[in-house]
Amino acid sequence: MRLLLILSFFTSSVLASKFDVDTYSSSLDFAQVTDVLVTKKSSDSWCFGTSVRHNDQGWEHYADGWEVIDLEGNQLGYRKLHHPHNNEQPFTRSQCNIKIPAEMSKVIVRAKCNKHGFGGKPMVVELSKN
Repeated sequence: MRLLLILSFFTSSVLASKFDVDTYSSSLDFAQVTDVLVTKKSSDSWCFGTSVRHNDQGWEHYADGWEVIDLEGNQLGYRKLHHPHNNEQPFTRSQCNIKIPAEMSKVIVRAKCNKHGFGGKPMVVELSKN
């Protein structure tokens, strides 16, 4: 039984599919990525200016971060948001020095809130190699 469980885990990891960008909630109870400006800084370092919209309601419920992930869902970078933005919607925050392997041409940016986690609309971003 234990061997079957280990094999099942290994098989599911090897056959993992791409991250699903089409299943999300458009409700503002979830943090929504509305725009991303990406700039290449060096051979493998990038800056992301990410705009997020969320129904922030003070410290009880607010957008508290966004991340850059590869197409399989592996985290490449994270931007912590340290406070609510009740009266600033949507808002944009940047994060630089995000390392992205040279062979990647697309990444996904998604935001989260402190109450519901991830689940809002992510954005697929094409990386310009120029």
